[in-house]
Amino acid sequence: MAIDKDLLDQLLDGRDPQDLFAKDGLIDELKKALSERMLAAELDDHLESEAETRVGNRRNGSSKKTMLTGSSKVTLDIPRDRSGTFDPKLIAKYQRRFPDFDDKIISMYARGMTVREIRGHLEELYGIDVSPDLISTVTDAVLETVSEWQGRPLDACYPLVFFDAIRVKIRDEGFVRNKAVYIALGILPDGTKEILGIWIEQTEDAKFWMRVMNELKNRGVADILIAVVDGLKGFPDAINAVFPETVVQTCIVHLIRNSMSFASWKDRKAIAQSLRSVYRAENAEAGL
Repeated sequence: MAIDKDLLDQLLDGRDPQDLFAKDGLIDELKKALSERMLAAELDDHLESEAETRVGNRRNGSSKKTMLTGSSKVTLDIPRDRSGTFDPKLIAKYQRRFPDFDDKIISMYARGMTVREIRGHLEELYGIDVSPDLISTVTDAVLETVSEWQGRPLDACYPLVFFDAIRVKIRDEGFVRNKAVYIALGILPDGTKEILGIWIEQTEDAKFWMRVMNELKNRGVADILIAVVDGLKGFPDAINAVFPETVVQTCIVHLIRNSMSFASWKDRKAIAQSLRSVYRAENAEAGL
């Protein structure tokens, strides 16, 4: 539902437009007012639900709590009840940060910023001074989630799995380096895609992929119908050592790329287009 224009005019009346999004500006005032209104509504609902079981419970003033948001600090008046049974859902008793604050830290951390850089960035943009311990707590929580994801159980069978690597820039010991990130991409029976795992390794060899296959098996994978690989020597043997019934085929992109070594540079684009239809053929006769 659209916000009434007259209400917006009242909110904007007499305000400098440049201050609307600044620290302690209109947006922060709205965050505070809306949060306190929702908390009050939560307490009303709590008191109403307790009316029959806890006689005499009523409002008992409020306490102040400073919350970190994605753009500022906001001090809220948290309502209380006399019996002390009110546990708000919007802002839990021990919660000190809005979810968007953690999201900002995680986003900067994912882009390779150090704790010191994140702290300086928050202070420079929003005037928020946070401790390095707080930033580490937020990022450590992400690492715990990542570890859970890495070890999650998998389906027993995947019709198709692609094994390949991508090159990405990763901060390592204060330096940004190009590293290979190896990915297992599974295709489910309904056609949807699922990342089965992500690994960072210095070198790609058959021993590394053998370890990956054993990890997938330990996480519940019993069979892979077709595995698509890049043609690394020893790779098919590593797959079949763990999944002996799996059909291993080379990725179309790598097949076309390898075929290009037999063509002159000026002819490669046209030949690549033609080869794509050959490799996508239903059978060998159609491809011929």
